Formats: sequence, structure tokens, C-alpha cells
Amino acid sequence: MEELIRKADVLIESLPYIKRFYGKTIVIKYGGHAMVDDELKNGFARDIVLMKYIGIKPVIVHGGGPQIGEMLKKLNIESEFVSGMRVTDTETMNVVEMVLAGKVNKDIVRLINKNGGNAIGLSGKDGNLIRAEKLMMEEGIEYIRTPEIIDLGHVGKVKSINVDVIDNIVDRHIPVIAPVGVSDDYEAYNINADLVAGSIASALKAEKLILLTDVPYVMDKDKNRIATIKLGMVEGMKKDGTLTGGMIPKVDCGADAVRNGVSKAHIIDGRTSHSVLLEMFTDHGIGTQIVE
Repeated sequence: MEELIRKADVLIESLPYIKRFYGKTIVIKYGGHAMVDDELKNGFARDIVLMKYIGIKPVIVHGGGPQIGEMLKKLNIESEFVSGMRVTDTETMNVVEMVLAGKVNKDIVRLINKNGGNAIGLSGKDGNLIRAEKLMMEEGIEYIRTPEIIDLGHVGKVKSINVDVIDNIVDRHIPVIAPVGVSDDYEAYNINADLVAGSIASALKAEKLILLTDVPYVMDKDKNRIATIKLGMVEGMKKDGTLTGGMIPKVDCGADAVRNGVSKAHIIDGRTSHSVLLEMFTDHGIGTQIVE
């Protein structure tokens, strides 16, 4: 009986949040360990279906770096990285598109539909959803104190988002979007999934942008959770060393989305079961939120 009462208490706690987010668009970047572990994958799919049935409009943007690396290895195609970014020639881009827009995207669609949802898989090529342009990286060469401009090939950045494509399906379906963009001359480009999710959330003026990661949350120097980051705090946290490494681009992504009209951005641990629901529908949440 106590267990049943506890479950009822959880439902009651979630009620004001369900009411608040009813009819709102939530953009979720799905990646990391949550895309690999079978139990977490099924849990994520069920969470998304639940959100849809209670009147929320989830939009999923997914990554797939490990899956791309695995396929390139099977095909004996060497991978070169510059500052963590994969140099993507035409041959590599063909594999990237095959894995992201084909295998990974359709696996997520299948899993959501298997759990009672109605998902549709898209890439940036569909309806010109994601217009892209080439990303050129500037690397500082310390000993000559001049930058070197590095061509990463088919690595792109978001130029624009065609929101009509999503608006036309999000009321009835769950869009699942692979981060492959298309340029003005119809070349395919691989784009960082966090950046695509942030751009889509901004274009849709979404209620929330949720980034699933493989770390619990943003931590202070004593390894304590930072529950809330205000926009005015971000640069100071970089300067004092609170934000380091891979957390910097994630916080920047969330902060940019908030500056561009998203109500809140969240960085949460995708390795925690039902992490999206725990962040959205409980009083204390489990991750770090970025607010204006």
C-alpha cells in the first residue's frame, strides 16, 4: 500500500507541470550512453510517448558519433579529428548520412512506434529542413602566432531552419531529426547535434531545450550540482574554471537558445532512467537549467 501511495504522490507532484507544459514544444537532443544501453533506449522511448499522450509536443534531434565510428572502422575508412571534430571528406560523408539518416534515425523511430508512439524520421534534406553552410575551423598555431584555417570537408553549421516542416507534423506525430543539413547547392553536411537541437528549439521558440549528456549536471569546483545558471553567469564561469572542456559548448548551446527565445535549457544525465521526466515533472529536477 505504501508503494502505491508513493506512486500517487509522484503523479500529484507532476500535475502542475503537466498543466504548464500542455501544448508546448520540447526539443530534446538524444545522444550518448542513452542511445547505446537497451534499457535506457526503451525507457527514453516510453518517456517520449508519455509526453505526447499528455499533450506535449516532443521534437527529437539525435546524434550518432559512436555508430558512425563503428561503421567507418568496418569499412576500413580512416578517421581524422581536429579539436574533436571529424574531418569529413565525400566518402566519409556518405557513411555519415547512411548511418545517421538511415540506421540510427530509423532505429529510434521504430522504438518509439513500438512503444505506442507515432514517430516520423527526418533529416535536414527533407523539405529543406536544415539549411547548412560549410564550417571552417580556425586553429591557432602558437609558435608562429597566426591562425590556420582548416577545411573540415562536409562539416557544417546551421544557416536556417524551415519550421514549416516541423509545424506541419508535430501536432500529430513525433519528429525524429538526424543532424544532416543541406547547402544552397544541395551538398550534404554533417552538423553537431547539440547545435542543430539548439537552432531548432530557437526557431520553434520552444518551451524547453533538453540536452542529454553522459555527465550528471554542471558542477562547481567542489563537485556539487549547480541547479541553475543565469545567462549573466556564463562568461564568469568560463573565466574562473567552473566550466571546462566539453561542458563549455553545451552550456553555450543552451545559453544561445535561451537568448533566442527558448524559455529554459536543461543539461541532464542521459544515463539516469527516465531522466527527461525527472527533470520536467519533479520539483527539484536532476540536472542544470539555464535561464534568462
